[in-house]
Amino acid sequence: MSNWARVELEGNTAGVAGKAAEMLEREISERCGTNGRANGGAVRILLAICPGAGTEGFTIRNGANGSIVIEGHDERGLVYGVGKFLRGCRMRPGEFVPSPWRGSSRPEKPVRAMYFATHFHNFYHDAPVEKVRRYVEELALWGCNALSVWFDMHHYNGIEDPEAQKMIERLRAVLDAGRSVGMGGALTTLANEGYANSPEDLRADWTAGHDGYHTPPGGHYHVELCPARPGAIELELKWRREILDAFSGIPLEYVWLWPYDQGGCTCSRCAPWGVNGFLRISEPVARMIRRIRPEAKIVLSTWYFDRFTGGEWEGLAAKFRNGAPDWVDYLMADDFSKGIPQYVIARGVPGNLPLLNFPEISMENMWPWGGFGANPRPDHWQKYWDRAGDLVSGGFPYSEGIFEDINKVIHLQFGWSPRRRADDIVKEYAEAYFDHEAAADIQRAVFRLEREMPVSVGVDSRQTGRDAVRYSVGSRGQAADTAAILADVERRLAPDVRRSWRWRILKIRADIAAEVERSGGRPTDSTEAWLEELCGIYHADMAEFAVACPSVKTLARLHGWEGGNRPENTQCF
Repeated sequence: MSNWARVELEGNTAGVAGKAAEMLEREISERCGTNGRANGGAVRILLAICPGAGTEGFTIRNGANGSIVIEGHDERGLVYGVGKFLRGCRMRPGEFVPSPWRGSSRPEKPVRAMYFATHFHNFYHDAPVEKVRRYVEELALWGCNALSVWFDMHHYNGIEDPEAQKMIERLRAVLDAGRSVGMGGALTTLANEGYANSPEDLRADWTAGHDGYHTPPGGHYHVELCPARPGAIELELKWRREILDAFSGIPLEYVWLWPYDQGGCTCSRCAPWGVNGFLRISEPVARMIRRIRPEAKIVLSTWYFDRFTGGEWEGLAAKFRNGAPDWVDYLMADDFSKGIPQYVIARGVPGNLPLLNFPEISMENMWPWGGFGANPRPDHWQKYWDRAGDLVSGGFPYSEGIFEDINKVIHLQFGWSPRRRADDIVKEYAEAYFDHEAAADIQRAVFRLEREMPVSVGVDSRQTGRDAVRYSVGSRGQAADTAAILADVERRLAPDVRRSWRWRILKIRADIAAEVERSGGRPTDSTEAWLEELCGIYHADMAEFAVACPSVKTLARLHGWEGGNRPENTQCF
């Protein structure tokens, strides 16, 4: 127990409520230290489940004899109340000032979730499980109530493949971390997904130039199944049952069925996929999921509808004209920087289904993704929610790592209260993790970092080592000023905050941009040190290029320069 606060939990101390108490004590102890007491002795903080604030809501009020009471309407609400309280506390070594915030709050959007892409040797793929677990717990404090993962079948030769079993074990651990803090589990799936050794005579077509397809579906693995081929649907159902069994004991609130990127079939019997073959295979899969996991809601994705062929949105609206089929619970729609498709904004959601978004918070405006540090985009996401926030019931932002932590919090808090402004959320983030007095300066720097994108690396295939590498930033001569703002802030921060990964990925991002401006894009000893530090934070020693930190050392590993080889298939500057 912290010497600064005496946390008492009313009722059952196990389960999610017990975890809420544990996180509260842990955060105070880690930030304030274990020695010393607040003025007047340890602050008494009472936690309780007390219905009244509304589903997943909470109340923070003054209690008897100077105590503070945090009441959750339910277990999730208690976790979110603890998070709100912690963000308002002023904590540094030797100091604990409890949050002055009092009142009640409840979320507006029912689905405030996250999708972890667990691949490419990114953080979720390679970091120690305990670090991933800790990160999941911290997202819960911001109101995250569901977490989705994908068992990407195409990597494996069946579910008994030893590598498949290792991935299932890891994904179960991630979902279990979410369960411990009240998050519902979710599985992402391709509707016609296949293993690496799927039967060749059952495989889907992926070519274009026929049956209305002007472009081959992007990201197709060429091992997916064609539901029009005899035996394909039966095999898909068998595989799907095996996967559900592999996640037995993990409560599932959602299962997604995905059309393209990856997935799809362009043959004459399946085209156009989004309103033909996709629905044909999705229905029996969804009904089987319902039988085995009746608690799971089926999310039908429309990702990349009308991108490779035409008529998919119109066709779906026509099929759902008299109401959505009973095997679909949610429709999911989004598209990179375009956001919610214009068809939905102009014509509404087919079948009047509740709509979930899928904002891409990782990839845009930085290449490699997160390779240069934090990628905050508060202004972009403000405009995104202004445009379509009223249409959605929430969503699952797409995450490739911890570098988009600020973007995650922005979406989770917009899901809690869509009328909040992004600048206010960023300021609360800065207060929570860095320093209350410096929060306004950090907020200003975060918006500047957004304007200093894109950030990228180019590699000259004619060269090796530092001669081959050039960095590019979109800062237009402003990066040094941004770095100076954060350098001034850093002098005011507590030592543990200066060392924290959240501060380092923000500070490094600003420092790299300033150094790149100074060097004309050439690597320096400083850029090399900062990028290698990011690599350690991300556990990216084996990362594929898309999620790598592009130091010269990392690029040498990826391109084989150590042996004197020249890089191939890379962008020339």
